[in-house]
Amino acid sequence: MKALQNSCIPPQQRGLFITGTDTGVGKTAVTAALAQRCLQVMARVAALKPIVSGSEASGQWTDVEILRGASTPPRSFAETCLYALDPPIAPHWAAAQSGLVLNRHQIQQFIMTQAVGMDAVLVEGAGGFLVPLGEDWGFADLALDLQFPVLLVVGLRLGAINHALLSVEAILARGLPMAGWVANHLHPDLAPGTLETLQRLMPIPCLGEIPFQVEASSTWRSQFLTLPTGWH
Repeated sequence: MKALQNSCIPPQQRGLFITGTDTGVGKTAVTAALAQRCLQVMARVAALKPIVSGSEASGQWTDVEILRGASTPPRSFAETCLYALDPPIAPHWAAAQSGLVLNRHQIQQFIMTQAVGMDAVLVEGAGGFLVPLGEDWGFADLALDLQFPVLLVVGLRLGAINHALLSVEAILARGLPMAGWVANHLHPDLAPGTLETLQRLMPIPCLGEIPFQVEASSTWRSQFLTLPTGWH
């Protein structure tokens, strides 16, 4: 689908779109850690998740709460997320079950509004790059609207090689720039050869390898990340 009118943030600001090879690969953890890493060279960083599905029993959306706290200055829920959907299913389907239509233009404008005054804005998607958000558009189209470089979070597990290479192929085929990829250890034991193969075959730089650690803080994870080229 055709991209909406160019909405790039001003050149003095930096934007990044964070996607993953699948759901549950650690996009939120990496986004929050990257926000903390940015603070070493910047003063104001917004970490956003415009669309989230799957609330906890407490009625909270954990991913949004994590990103609220990782932003500087801290942000309200409404400044971090535009659509919060209860069912723990694909966002377009969760929206349909709630009688909602996700508005592409409103999502784009939400991100641009929240970027005002920030040195960097980090936008986390949901699921993988090709997850739909409507009848004829999805996160891939949102990335095109934003024209942000894309960061791919790869959850290191069996199947990650195929998922990662297909994701990169889909992103580059749309003419989007890629900032790089992050290897995120999901288990104490890594599927043999997965990381080594990805390091050899991925056509984009690796910006970090985050070890497996239960209940690790964003600050702890940030030490394993490198900022994209030009962000230093």
